[in-house]
Amino acid sequence: MSGDSEGKATMTFHEIINLHPHPSDVDRNLLLRCIEECLDCAASCTACADACLGESELAELRGCVRLNLDCADACEATGRIVTRQTSPDLRLVKATVEACAVACLACAEECDRHAAHHEHCRVCAAVCRRCKQACDELVLAVG
Repeated sequence: MSGDSEGKATMTFHEIINLHPHPSDVDRNLLLRCIEECLDCAASCTACADACLGESELAELRGCVRLNLDCADACEATGRIVTRQTSPDLRLVKATVEACAVACLACAEECDRHAAHHEHCRVCAAVCRRCKQACDELVLAVG
């Protein structure tokens, strides 16, 4: 358990997953890393899309905004699906994680196109690549 700013005990999703009475057979460390990276990527892509909307050359960034939002949605859905441990259909888990990896790669490549002029795109591309790596590792573990 960890404490919040008021000193109350709080439980993180790591702890809850580790306390699950019937966890899936998937490696927990890979599972937790994928969930973490998906949550971080979803928030980072949403923030990058918002930052793009604040830039003066919005027309040039339209595709970036679209891919940021698509990637954020894919990562959020993947994070939720991977978090569920009771009776998972590994075909669905694998397909979802694979789709997330594709979204992350597409978003990273688009953000790279703008990274020289927009620091938020550079950071977002790096986060997307970390998420893709975590997804790829989980897919290999699922088989």
